[in-house]
Amino acid sequence: MIKKEEQIVMKAISLCFKPFLKPEEALIYCNLGRTQFAKKCGEHRIYKNANGYYKREELDLMMGGNSSEKIKIRIKEL
Repeated sequence: MIKKEEQIVMKAISLCFKPFLKPEEALIYCNLGRTQFAKKCGEHRIYKNANGYYKREELDLMMGGNSSEKIKIRIKEL
């Protein structure tokens, strides 16, 4: 039987491999509170897609300290 702590660790690891994250998962992934997360996303112009998910790669760039201009260039490359 899997312990509750092991389930939490497995879910946290799986977030690192998902290309799109639900808002709650994005908060966990970025380790930010809801207000801080919303502020950072606004500053870096990162928005949910039509299905309500955040792109993990954009969150990685945001958390890496890149400016919004660098993020735009990187997104265009993809």
